[in-house]
Amino acid sequence: MSHADFIHLRVHSSYSLSSGAIKIDELVELCRAERMPAVAVTDINNLFGALEFSEACRSAGVQPILGCELALRSGVGETSVRQTRAEEPYWPGYLVQNETGWRNLMSLASIAHMETPSGLMPQIDFECLGKHSDGLLALSGGPRGPLGRLLLDGQKQAAWEAAKRFQDMFPGRFYIELMRHGMEGEKLIELALIDLAYELNLPLVATNDVYFGPRDKHHAHDVLMCIAQGVHIDDQERARLTEDHCFRSADEMRDLFADLPEAIDNTLSIARRCAFMAPEHKPILPAYPLTEEKRTEATELRVLSEEGLNRRLERGVFNETMNEDEQEAAAKPYRERLNYELDVITRMKFPGYFLIVAEFIRWAKTQNIPVGPGRGSGAGSVVAWALTITDLDPLRFGLIFERFLNPERVSMPDFDIDFCQEKRDLVIEHVCNKYGRDRVAQIITFGKLQARAVIRDVGRVLGMPYGQVDRLSKLVPYNPAKPVSLQQAIDGEPLFQVMKDEDQAVTTLLNIALQLEGLYRHASTHAAGVVIGDRALHELVPLYRDPRSEMPVTQYSMKYVERAGLVKFDFLGLKTLSVLELACCLVRDGGVHIELDTLPLDNVTTYEMLGRGASMGVFQLESSGMRDVLRSMRPDTIEDIIALVALYRPGPMDNIPKFIACKHGEEEPDYMHESLEEILRETYGVIVYQEQVMQIAQVLAGYSLGDADLLRRAMGKKIKAEMDAQRETFVGGAIEKGVEKRWASRIFDQVAKFAGYGFNKSHAAAYALVAYQTAYFKANYAVEFMAASMSFDLRDTDKLAVFRQELERLNVELLPPDINASGANFTVEHLPELGRKAIRYALAAVKNVGDAAMRAVVAERDANGAFHNVFDFTSRLGVGIVNKRQLENLISAGAFDTLESNRRQLLDGVEMLLRHAESAERNSGQNSLFGEGPNMGMPEPELPAVADWPPLERLNHEQEAIGFYLSAHPLETYSSVLGALRITPCAQFAERASEGWSSMTIAGVVLSVQERDSNGRRFAFVQLSDPSGSFEVAFFHEAFSAVRELLQTGRFLLVQANIRSEGDMVKLTAQGAEDLERRAIARMKGLEIHFSESTPLVPLKDILDREGAGACQIRFIVGTPRRGQIEIELKRNYALTPAMRAEIGALPGVSAVHDL
Repeated sequence: MSHADFIHLRVHSSYSLSSGAIKIDELVELCRAERMPAVAVTDINNLFGALEFSEACRSAGVQPILGCELALRSGVGETSVRQTRAEEPYWPGYLVQNETGWRNLMSLASIAHMETPSGLMPQIDFECLGKHSDGLLALSGGPRGPLGRLLLDGQKQAAWEAAKRFQDMFPGRFYIELMRHGMEGEKLIELALIDLAYELNLPLVATNDVYFGPRDKHHAHDVLMCIAQGVHIDDQERARLTEDHCFRSADEMRDLFADLPEAIDNTLSIARRCAFMAPEHKPILPAYPLTEEKRTEATELRVLSEEGLNRRLERGVFNETMNEDEQEAAAKPYRERLNYELDVITRMKFPGYFLIVAEFIRWAKTQNIPVGPGRGSGAGSVVAWALTITDLDPLRFGLIFERFLNPERVSMPDFDIDFCQEKRDLVIEHVCNKYGRDRVAQIITFGKLQARAVIRDVGRVLGMPYGQVDRLSKLVPYNPAKPVSLQQAIDGEPLFQVMKDEDQAVTTLLNIALQLEGLYRHASTHAAGVVIGDRALHELVPLYRDPRSEMPVTQYSMKYVERAGLVKFDFLGLKTLSVLELACCLVRDGGVHIELDTLPLDNVTTYEMLGRGASMGVFQLESSGMRDVLRSMRPDTIEDIIALVALYRPGPMDNIPKFIACKHGEEEPDYMHESLEEILRETYGVIVYQEQVMQIAQVLAGYSLGDADLLRRAMGKKIKAEMDAQRETFVGGAIEKGVEKRWASRIFDQVAKFAGYGFNKSHAAAYALVAYQTAYFKANYAVEFMAASMSFDLRDTDKLAVFRQELERLNVELLPPDINASGANFTVEHLPELGRKAIRYALAAVKNVGDAAMRAVVAERDANGAFHNVFDFTSRLGVGIVNKRQLENLISAGAFDTLESNRRQLLDGVEMLLRHAESAERNSGQNSLFGEGPNMGMPEPELPAVADWPPLERLNHEQEAIGFYLSAHPLETYSSVLGALRITPCAQFAERASEGWSSMTIAGVVLSVQERDSNGRRFAFVQLSDPSGSFEVAFFHEAFSAVRELLQTGRFLLVQANIRSEGDMVKLTAQGAEDLERRAIARMKGLEIHFSESTPLVPLKDILDREGAGACQIRFIVGTPRRGQIEIELKRNYALTPAMRAEIGALPGVSAVHDL
C-alpha cells in the first residue's frame, strides 16, 4: 500500500488554545512523514484554523478533513441553560462531508459563541444540533462524549437513547468512537460501547485524541496544561493526559486495535466520505446605497468626487486674486489626476470600496467626530482627498496614486483611518446600523507564548525561584516591533549558556520553553480591523464573541479572513486626535475661534519652538533623540517635518546628518543627475521616500508609475533575479533618454541602496501634519494643549509627572485639585489678578476615585452650586457615589483644602462624614421638623480635634493619593544643602548626558526598591524623586552591598552616579550613596525664627523638646508695636533636622525660618 492505512480523525492543533500543541505546518509534516493521505483537525469549540489548515494540506498533498469538537449541553432531552452551571458539557466531534456540512458547522460554531449567555462555556443543545446536522459526520466522543459519560454514570438506558437520537439525527453518519490511551474510563466503557454499536448497527471507529506530536513532547505539553490551569507541575489534583495522546503512527494504531480491525478501516472510509476544503473567495463588498436609482457605483463615485474636488479647490487651491483663467489653470492638473484615478478605480472594480469608506468618514465628520488626515499610502489619492477620506492635497505634497493603487499589481485598496479614540466605537456602531449587525464584525487575533513570557510561565510551573526566572527572561531582548525568538536570544547571549552550565533546571526550562514558544495562548480582538459583508457573515466565516464585547468577531485572523472574501476596513483610535479636539474646545471656550483644517502651515512660533527641541507632548516628535535632531535641523517648513518623520528610523537615521548639513548649506546636495534635481530638491539630494524611487525610475528610465512601484518593491525585497532584470530595464530605459550606461548603472545602485530604507511619503506627510498641528497648539496655546494632553493620561501618574515638569519649564502653574473648582478632567483656569492662565488638577486624576464618580461630583456642583463644607459634600453626593476610599484619597490629595485645610482632621473623621451622609440619605425626600435639603436641618457633628500632619507626612499622604508630590516636594526642605553640594536635578539628566558628562551627584527620596539576584549577587533598581521629576538608579552588587540599609522607601539619599545615554533613555548607575538627612543635619548650625504673633510658642516648644538637646542655636525675631523687632536667643541648644525646620515653618504665626 502506497499510503498508511489509518487516518487521525481527532487532532487538536495549536488553535485549541493553551491545550493543543501541534502547529498546522508541523501537523502536515507529520502526515507526510507517516504517509497518511488525510488528517482531521477537531479543535475545541472553534474553527480558527480551518482555512489555514486547508491551504497547508493542499500545498503538501494531504487531504484536509475539517472538523470541530463542540460542547453539547449535557442531558439528552435537556435544553435549559441552568444545568450547564453544574455539569460539564459533552464533547462529541463533527466532521465536514461537503459544502452543506461546512455551512452547518460554521453555523453551529457561530451559534455556540454568539448565543451562549455570557460567562458560560460556548455550547449548543440537541435541538440546535438537529437543525444543522446535514452534511456532517458525528463521532460519539469517547469517555467525554454523551454515550461515554452516561455509561460511566451507570445509565445504560440513557446511553442507548442518546445513541439512538444521534443515529436518527445523523442517519448513516454517526460513528461509535473507541479510544485506547490507557485511561481507566476508556476501559470501563469500551465493551458497552461495542455492544451499543452492534445492537444499533452503528459503525465503530478508532481514534487517538491527539494533543501533541512526537511522544517525547509529552512533558512539554504537560507543562502547557499546567500553564493553562495556573497550577504547579507537582499538583496532584490537576488534569493530565498520557504519553499516548501523541500523534501515533498508523502501524501503532493498527496493532493497538488488532482485535477490531474494522475500527481502523473505518478511518479510511470516513476520509473518503469527507471531500471539502474551507473555501476562498474573491473580495466581496456590500452594495453601496446609491443616491439615484439609475446610477452605477462608478457613476456615483465620479459625481461625488467631482463635487468634492470643486469644494477642495475653492477652499484650498484658489485664492482671491485669481481670475477664471488662472483658476482653470490651477485646477487642470487636479482634474486630470482625478479622471485618471477614477478610470483606474473603475477598471479595477473598486468604486464600492471608496464609496463605503467615504460614507462612514462623512458621517463621522457630521457628528463632530475627529478624523485623521490620512494614514498610509491612501493619502496619495486625489479621489480620496476629494471625498474627504484624506485631508492632504496629494499634488501639493507630491504624493503618488500608484503607491496606493497600482494598475500593474491588482490588490485591494486599504485605507487605514484614524478616529478620535473616545468616539471610534460610535463610527463602528454607525456601520453596524447601516449595513446590518449580522454583516459587520471585528477580526480575531491570537496571543502567542513569546520568548519572555514562555520562560516566565514554564519557570513558574516548574517551581523555580522567581528571581532566577526573572533574570532569564530579561536576557531576551525586548523589541515589541520585531520580537526576538528564544533561540535567537540564546544564540546571541552567552549568559544563557553560563546559567545552563550552572543549573540543570535552567536547561530543562529552556528545552521546554523552546517547544512551547509560538503556541497560541488566547484569543482577543484586533485593535482596528472591521469586516463588512454583503450577507450574514456566518455564511462566509465562523463567528466568535470576545467576552469583553457584544460585537461579533470573525474566527479567522486577518490573513485568512481576507482570503475568505471579506474586505477589511481599519478603524483606528488615535489619542492625539482626541487631545486636539479637546484643545480646540478649550481654546474656543477662551473666545478664540479655531479649526484644525485651516491652521496655517507656516507659523513661525511653531517652528521656533521645534527648533529649540521643546517638543515634549508633540505627536511623533517628543523622544529625546528626536528633540536632539530638531535642535540640529531647525525645521522651518512642513516638508522638513515630513522628512524627519520618514528619516527617524533605524537605517534612514544615518542620512540625517547629511540632510541637515545640506539644509544649512554646509554641504552641497548630490542630485546624481540634473534631471533628478526637481525630485530630490526638497530632501537636499537624500533619497528619503519610496515615492522618490518611483519618480526617479519614471523620469530617468521611462518607467510608468505602475512599473516604478514594482521596481520599488523589487528593490525592497532584494531578490537577485528580480534585481538583475530590473537593472537591465532601468539602464536600458535611461540610455534611451540619453544617460550614459555607467551613470545609469551607478544611479541604479544608489537608488537600490536607499530603496530598502525609503519610507512611504503619504504616510509620513499625514503624520507630519498631525505632528505640526500638535506643535502649533503647544506653541500658541500651551495651557489649553497641556490641559488636553493631561486629560487623556489621567491614570498614568508617571506621564502626569512628566507633564508637570514640562509645565514648570513653560512657567504654567498647576493648581491643586479643588472640590469646588476642579473638573473631572484637567481644565484651564484664568487668573485675572495675575494676567495669565493656569491648569487646574483633575479630580479624576486622583488615584482610585473613578471617572464616573468625579463626573457625578461636578454635575452636582454645576446643578446646585458650590459645596459649603465637607458635610454638605457628603450629604449631597451620598455614599452611593463617593465611598470611603474615594473620600480618603480626595482628602489626602488636598481636594477639600479650601473647605477645611486640616487634612488629618478630615481623614480621621471619614467614618463620621459617611455616617452623616447615610443619615441624610435616609431622611431625603421627607420634610424635617428642623428644615429641608440634604442635611434636613440635622446638626453637623464635630470633626476630631487633632492637629494637622507635619509637612513631610502631609506630602507623603499627598504623594500616595496623586502619584507624585504636587503642592511641594519633601526635598525642597533640603534646598540649602543641595545648592551647596551642586546637585544635578532630574530635569537636567538628558542635557548632561548629551553634553558628555559621565558622572554627577544626584539626590532624591526613595519611592520604591526592586531587589534582584544574579548568581547569588544581589542588586537593585531604585526609583527616586526630586522636585523636577522621578528617575531610576541601578545599584549593582558592590554599591548595593555598601548601602543596602539606606535603600528604604521614604529615605532621602545623596547618590554618586555614572550617567550614559541609551537611545532615548538615560541610564544611571550608582557608585555610592549616603544619607542626605545625616549630611544635612551635620551642616545645620541653627535657626532664626520670625514670629508674627505669639500663638506658635507652645507647639514650637513641643517640636524642639521632641528632639531634645543638641548643638544648634535657636534665635527668635519678634515684632513688637513699640520697640520694633526684638531678637531673643535661647540659652539652650537643640538637635535639629530638616523635617523639624519644615514643621516649624508651617506653624501658624511663624512668618519665616532662616538657617544660621
